[in-house]
Amino acid sequence: MNLTKRCVAEFIGTFWLVLGGCGSAVLAAAYTTDSSTIGVNTSFPLGIGFVGVSLAFGLTVLTMAYAIGHISGCHLNPAVSFGLWAGKRFPGSELLPYIIAQVLGAIVGAGVVYLIASGNSNFTLAGSNPLATNGYGVHSPGGYNLPAAFITEVVMTFMFLMIILGATDNRAPKALAPIAIGFGLTLIHLISIPVTNTSVNPARSLGPAIFVGRELLSQVWLFWLAPIIGALLAGWLYLTIFSESVVEEPPRVREPV
Repeated sequence: MNLTKRCVAEFIGTFWLVLGGCGSAVLAAAYTTDSSTIGVNTSFPLGIGFVGVSLAFGLTVLTMAYAIGHISGCHLNPAVSFGLWAGKRFPGSELLPYIIAQVLGAIVGAGVVYLIASGNSNFTLAGSNPLATNGYGVHSPGGYNLPAAFITEVVMTFMFLMIILGATDNRAPKALAPIAIGFGLTLIHLISIPVTNTSVNPARSLGPAIFVGRELLSQVWLFWLAPIIGALLAGWLYLTIFSESVVEEPPRVREPV
């Protein structure tokens, strides 16, 4: 499969991740319905909450891993691409094209979420995390400061890459890799949504922030730096300690991640 086709797959996959993950957070996380139509003057909470949003992010990766894993490897994330490169699973010459495709997919995905959400008269870009943006300080859902956010993103991305590298190892049952990776991302969101709204993905953070602007765009640097550091550490560690051989690289496009 040539590089252009693989980058198109990365664009589509990252678009789906942001549309499904951020879209669920914006449109469905805190959804309520007015019950006045049945004679009761209250509102019923129907939102999916943290658990639902966490599952949505995990399911986007799981479904795309089966859909495009055999085409592009289904990175959907610049940090994943860097981590696989550090683990000798991905050529450095293809990092930039993959990252460009991922960022563009995230921006378009966030744009679609914005267009849909703006169709509701109550939608606003005010608040701490509009459009499911990531942040720290006043933009942390739980009020966590910059050091806490940085540590969280490094550690969570490190663990995400360890799951990916282990699940796609030639010694592992690869048919189950998307399930492990998808549920791994779900667990990561369950842990870290209160801290940073969970990034572990620079493209996912940049897409929504572009539409919100202001302070949130100025905080995006953390959600590039910390995940990439965590991913590089995981790639190096897995290659150094757990790989059977560092000479022969496994086939890139046969790894659904």
